[in-house]
Amino acid sequence: MQGASFQISYGDGRVLRATSAPILWTLAGLLGLAFSQLNTVQPAQQKTFFDNVKSSLAEPLFTADLRAQAAGAYEFGRVDTSKFTGDMTWVPVNTTDGFWQFTSEKFAIDGGDPQTSTAGAQAIADTGTTLLLADPAVAQAYYAQVDGAVDDQQQGGFTFPCDAQLPDLQLDVGGTMATVKGTDINFAQVDDQTCFGGLQASPAGLQIYGDIFFKSNFVAFNGGNNTLGFAQHV
Repeated sequence: MQGASFQISYGDGRVLRATSAPILWTLAGLLGLAFSQLNTVQPAQQKTFFDNVKSSLAEPLFTADLRAQAAGAYEFGRVDTSKFTGDMTWVPVNTTDGFWQFTSEKFAIDGGDPQTSTAGAQAIADTGTTLLLADPAVAQAYYAQVDGAVDDQQQGGFTFPCDAQLPDLQLDVGGTMATVKGTDINFAQVDDQTCFGGLQASPAGLQIYGDIFFKSNFVAFNGGNNTLGFAQHV
């Protein structure tokens, strides 16, 4: 667009400008699946990809089927019920800031009693974020249950022995608990004995439930009634 520009700031502190290189490679991962309030194109704000296409879909929604060590898929216009077990839970989202945002103020570890992290805490579902960035109280309580886990400043977050048994984590998604399997929280090896956690403390007040969350859950984004659906993967 002649004379247009954009600038995006990310939760981890990065900034992307229209003049950045390699811009085409970077943009390949940004699908525009949130709401148009987030669009930063100037001087005339533009609609996101999803806002542009949703009226032409059979249903105004898309789903994210992302899996650990396997091919995943985005699907537009329908919910494939063969991809998950049980009933899908639907919760309302707050689109004021352009995110798929919901209240998430409680958590539990290995199916234990729910605990409150921060009253009124908010989270967003974001496939563009690799890790699960939760309230610091969640990360600290979780890794307190993992033998050998430490908050390693040199590595930039919580690490643990690779042979540690990681408990499941339950997170409040709009008032209903969703489970993240412990096996999905083992993100990557640092060395032969140490692994880096996929659950880390959010550096900002807003929690970001990224791909670690999606590995355990099939998620649907309904832009027709502004709801988020989730269910356990098959």
